[in-house]
Amino acid sequence: MKHLAILVLLGLPICTAHPLHGPEKDEEQKNMALAQRYLESYYNLGKEEKQIFRRKDSSLVKRIQEMQQFLGLEVTGQLDSPTMRMMGRPRCGVPDVGHFTTFPGTPKWEKHHLTYRIVNYTPDLPRHAVDSAIAKALSVWAEVTPLTFSRKDEGEADIMISFAVGEHGDFYPFDGPGNSLAHAYPPGPGFYGDVHFDDDEKWTENESGANLFLVAAHEVGHSLGLFHSANRDALMFPVYQSFRDLAQLRLSQDDIDGIQSLYGPPPAPSPSVPVVPMDYAPPSQGAPAKCDPALSFDAVSTLRGELLFFKDRYFWRRSRWSLQPQFLLISAFWPSLPSELDAAYEVISKDTVFIFKGTKFWAVRGTDLQAGYPRDIHILGFPPSVKKIDAAVSDKETQKTYFFVKHEYWRFDEKNQTMERGFPRRIADGFPGVGSKVDAVLQAFGFFYFFSGSSQFEFDPNARRVTHTLKSNNWLLC
Repeated sequence: MKHLAILVLLGLPICTAHPLHGPEKDEEQKNMALAQRYLESYYNLGKEEKQIFRRKDSSLVKRIQEMQQFLGLEVTGQLDSPTMRMMGRPRCGVPDVGHFTTFPGTPKWEKHHLTYRIVNYTPDLPRHAVDSAIAKALSVWAEVTPLTFSRKDEGEADIMISFAVGEHGDFYPFDGPGNSLAHAYPPGPGFYGDVHFDDDEKWTENESGANLFLVAAHEVGHSLGLFHSANRDALMFPVYQSFRDLAQLRLSQDDIDGIQSLYGPPPAPSPSVPVVPMDYAPPSQGAPAKCDPALSFDAVSTLRGELLFFKDRYFWRRSRWSLQPQFLLISAFWPSLPSELDAAYEVISKDTVFIFKGTKFWAVRGTDLQAGYPRDIHILGFPPSVKKIDAAVSDKETQKTYFFVKHEYWRFDEKNQTMERGFPRRIADGFPGVGSKVDAVLQAFGFFYFFSGSSQFEFDPNARRVTHTLKSNNWLLC
């Protein structure tokens, strides 16, 4: 491959083609011109071979058949309607190869812990949505390998992620809306491993435009060393395939075989910190049952688009990837954390979950405990009389965190890292109808959900009233 840049998910034309002129610009010649550009871009058609398009000889038929076979079409050797439609679909810009494969020379990262940095943001999405999409894209590959990722807020990272338009310093300029959506580089030093997104595109969280998570997940595959696959079910298949329900997105076995050929499978869990992948633990362990009508939670938090419900030594993990929640030991994810937590909340803009017990709190990113923790809660601005936090939640829009202690609450500014003046205030005044006992709080769908014993209260912050009363465990599909 002459160019190491991965021009991912292109639109109809590939880069810039030489337009046809004159009366010969009929439908057949348009198709031939598009086919020539397509074969040049993806099937290594050399300059000396372009004459085959004038002669229309067997070499052309062979090239078209090669393309049709790779893309799963009926092999006719003709530029028929299904072939033309396939060539017109958005796709990745690297040449096509069979099954999983890696870049020439099989470049890979020589370490298993990689750093990434989001250098700038698109105006199309809130910052937290970009952070979440990138984190989820990385987690797709982390789940099937020993690779781990941590985010840096400044300086150089292994994978630098940025949004740009037009010429942006790497000799592979973007071409405006609708064509090249993004490109990435294989593993290596300097700019290698980096991902660039075209900010002339409309980036979305759904299927209405260019879905950032889906594009990023494909791009990360390239950043880790994967080329393209001929398997139509693979994430690394070159033609962009949107999913109406992104929760159903799975790596195919082809993707898994490819990435594990570079890095191997994920490590088996240590016997001392077993994962319990079931809905309930054996009764001898005294584990809580998720559908117990009296079930209450110690703490609730989000984590990179997932929901975590903590109880005693355990937590339920409700993921977009699985209908049923997993039931796990806290120590299986975070061996250094205590059990019977008091509170937890995520600051999405920092990709960090803060976890509280007594006068101490910890910061985690994914499964990684951050250095310098635990810290004392009083450095946040609490008076000495506060000995524990009952519940906490961070508003992802305002980046204000609410801490609940007995019948009062404080508000903390995450941007300025200061406790705001005029607090504490009474919960009854700020959140009427919730009551004075708060075990946990969750923000979702524009509401706050206050957990108190086996009940939860859906609170509309705009109307400042409770709109529904539910069982606490209804999130666990009980």
